[in-house]
Amino acid sequence: MKKNILITIIGPTAIGKTSLSIALAQHFGCDIISCDSRQFFKEMKIGTAVPTETELAGAAHHFIQNKSIFENYTVGDFEKEAISKLDELFFKNNIQILVGGSGLYVDAVLKGLDSFPDIAPDIRNEVRTTFEEKGLLYLENTLKELDPEYYESLSKNNPQTLLNPHRMMRFVEVCLATGKPYSSFINKKENTRNFTPIIIGLEANRETMYSRINQRVDSMLNEGQLQEAESLFPNKDLNALQTVGYRELFDYFEGKITLEFAIEEIKKNTRRFSKRQLTWFKRTENAIWFDYLTDKNEIIDKLQMIIHN
Repeated sequence: MKKNILITIIGPTAIGKTSLSIALAQHFGCDIISCDSRQFFKEMKIGTAVPTETELAGAAHHFIQNKSIFENYTVGDFEKEAISKLDELFFKNNIQILVGGSGLYVDAVLKGLDSFPDIAPDIRNEVRTTFEEKGLLYLENTLKELDPEYYESLSKNNPQTLLNPHRMMRFVEVCLATGKPYSSFINKKENTRNFTPIIIGLEANRETMYSRINQRVDSMLNEGQLQEAESLFPNKDLNALQTVGYRELFDYFEGKITLEFAIEEIKKNTRRFSKRQLTWFKRTENAIWFDYLTDKNEIIDKLQMIIHN
């Protein structure tokens, strides 16, 4: 029996992952599992750079625009559904493709998630209520007190997470509910997978990467990103909409900033996001990195060599 292979394509936003994934899917005659945590949502099409109709027709895609922003969809939900879908797809072809820029979601499929206890509703409500009264500083100070090791790790390696109230509330909830540091639950669970990953990374120099991002933002605005964001503005507090490309336009609709400033903020924040993506992915063990301009046939030849060794 042939072993199952999951070709996994990682890299920062706007680097060309979609194009490569379709070329590989066509070569190997297989499907594509998308793990872009914002392309799941059918209401967010333009601002998340969902593949075009032509691209979607080029190969069978899964987990694109399959959920609503009104659904509570977690990385744990995605892990279960993606693994189930892969089990089904491997019956047809022992090679499948995973692609996306959401590092946590990639890791969830490849390695599995850590196991955390259920949180009692009263603790969850208490944390949320206190946050609404005292703001993000309450969450930051509480995490610093209850899990100084994890707080320091975030400060050094992923400071943007400290600004994410949903993630921060989760950290604090776990600490309060268990009386243990959040970090004590990380990397404790052994997960088995019925496939071997081959991880391909795409990269470019910073100037090229930033230029591609700026061009993509301009392109999305030309395609109607402003109108899409305006239609979603009444739901601006939903978790799914706490996303670069939407938050900035919501500030414009509220009269806080000009449209020109909002557009520059989208570009700046997307560039920052791409830098964090690359930092996350560069920690991936055994990843094989290619310049984004590398001929796709060269990448296919490399994959064939690995698969048949």
